[in-house]
Amino acid sequence: MRRAIGYKNLTINEEFFQGHFPNLPLMPGVLMIEALAQLGGTIIMSPYDYKRQTAVLTGIDKAKFRKYVVPGDRLDMEVTLLRTRSTLGWVSAVASVGGKPACSAELMFALTAIDDIGMDVSVLNQ
Repeated sequence: MRRAIGYKNLTINEEFFQGHFPNLPLMPGVLMIEALAQLGGTIIMSPYDYKRQTAVLTGIDKAKFRKYVVPGDRLDMEVTLLRTRSTLGWVSAVASVGGKPACSAELMFALTAIDDIGMDVSVLNQ
């Protein structure tokens, strides 16, 4: 897989909006990066790898935050595979709201062997 697309619909009920910030609820940048990283990890590995490996975020480069993300927004995310080498992978990641970039970064992952994480990966095969 060379590209993955996902989204998150944000509501005022999200726990992080309750105190970040009073009277100005904003999605924290670290959570935007985390959402992009979770999506990015899915393209580093093929579905059969999930039973024996996991993608661990090991680097964040060129991170930029350009737009506030607030309750009611739909955060659209797209990650594109840049390259892989051995057990490493790099992706370009962009999160946007209404077609305007909110956050972008290049993310680096390392594949880490594990015995069995017990995940149901059937959703990735659809």
